[in-house]
Amino acid sequence: MAARGNEYLFDKFFNSQIADTATFLMFGLMKKIGAFIPNLITLLNLSAGVVAIFCAIYGDMGRAAIFIGFAAVFDFLDGFFARLLKAYSAIGKELDSLADVVSFGVAPSAVMFTLMQRTLFGEIIPIYQIDAPAWQWAFMLGALLIPAFSAYRLAKFNLDTQQSENFLGMPTPANAILWASFGLMTAYANNEPLMLVLFKPGNLLVAAVVTSLLLVSEIPMFSLKFRNFDFFGNWYRYVFLLAALLLIIFTGIYAISIIMLLYITLSISFYLLKAKL
Repeated sequence: MAARGNEYLFDKFFNSQIADTATFLMFGLMKKIGAFIPNLITLLNLSAGVVAIFCAIYGDMGRAAIFIGFAAVFDFLDGFFARLLKAYSAIGKELDSLADVVSFGVAPSAVMFTLMQRTLFGEIIPIYQIDAPAWQWAFMLGALLIPAFSAYRLAKFNLDTQQSENFLGMPTPANAILWASFGLMTAYANNEPLMLVLFKPGNLLVAAVVTSLLLVSEIPMFSLKFRNFDFFGNWYRYVFLLAALLLIIFTGIYAISIIMLLYITLSISFYLLKAKL
């Protein structure tokens, strides 16, 4: 009887050890999967940016803008899930910056380059077939400002400890969305005379220079992250969101461009007025 009792105790101990080991392995596997989810979403951000580039260089400005929008959504979600799952890592931080350079640096640059071609030549020409004077090449190559300054900002952001609640300088996703909105207008707005006025070569180049300088500036730009829902502590966020909603209702396809310009204007105004945000 004692032997059978010992055998029972041994089986119970052995089974419990197997169960504990299985639980440990399952927990470890789930933890690894959870840790990879933000990186997977970051890769989706990168993929959307690459598709946006393909679309832009072939003249499909509408889809290019849409995929830049997808990239911005994925960029938000990777940070959200990293916080939710507490899945922070050095490789995740570097991967996020690399994806952002593509989606919010190169992709809007491709949009600008194609817009510049259309304004200069009235069509999209393969780059190896372009026979243009130096000044036209200078205007087209102005598109290189966007990825260059975006990359510099992202490198600077990785080392910056000052940016917590608000941003210093314009975030790269905001700049990319602004350029995407220009592409969206050329694709879907039924107002050719307005497009010809807005998207002149000089206007596009000035926009590239100004937005690139804003990327690396020290001008505080407010974030839409709510720590709480107190009106007095977030009044400018509520005002901006209300204005954005009204613009979407009343201006349609032009709303995104106006909203982004409003965001830049409000941020600079708050800075000049020394408003405490």
